[in-house]
Amino acid sequence: MNSEMLKKAVGYKAASFIESGMIVGLGTGSTAKYFIEKLIERQKTENLRIQTVASSTRSLQQAKKGGLPILDINTLNSIDITVDGADEIDDEKRMIKGGGGALLREKIVASMSKELIIIIDESKKSSLLGHKKLPIEVVPFASQATLYKIHKLGWTAYFRKESEDSTKNYITDNGNYIIDINFANPLEHPEKEHAILKDIPGVVETGFFFHLAGRVITSYQDGQVIVTP
Repeated sequence: MNSEMLKKAVGYKAASFIESGMIVGLGTGSTAKYFIEKLIERQKTENLRIQTVASSTRSLQQAKKGGLPILDINTLNSIDITVDGADEIDDEKRMIKGGGGALLREKIVASMSKELIIIIDESKKSSLLGHKKLPIEVVPFASQATLYKIHKLGWTAYFRKESEDSTKNYITDNGNYIIDINFANPLEHPEKEHAILKDIPGVVETGFFFHLAGRVITSYQDGQVIVTP
């Protein structure tokens, strides 16, 4: 199975857990788009009746185009279920997220949800976090000084750009920048790095997600799709 087939398998599987009457959080990224795609199909073919909130403009546009009802998240205190991907997840369900540039909104939506279902392929599983880059969202004001403070911690870090050949910084839906951090070694206690980063003025949020994941749906090259409670 190629990467798109693996993403589609878990996205479609996650959509099977959605029931009429639910308020559903829509994740962001190349895997979550298949979840949204299947919800749109189920609404048309099975008369699925749900309301949704989106964690990014990208997911919002896909949902709107497909005719999914959208709620104003500012009117809500909680969400029944959210489905989202992950860049990396360990055995304790600690995660690195934010490869799609929506980590802050994803974390807010996840924290509002009664359950967060994570959809991944087997390549995203790690015994320890830190193999993948860690995105952090920072305010543009004095952002060069923020980057300098991260460099002083001994980590390789750089502003994410709009594209590979662009000199312009990537802008999040909140009007902030993303700094990507590469760690030299896997992290025994990522909570420590999270706390250090959150203590830097200018850092809004990190891509570390702790104590949020519920069920994890994983697709494998041999065609298996396994749901882990």
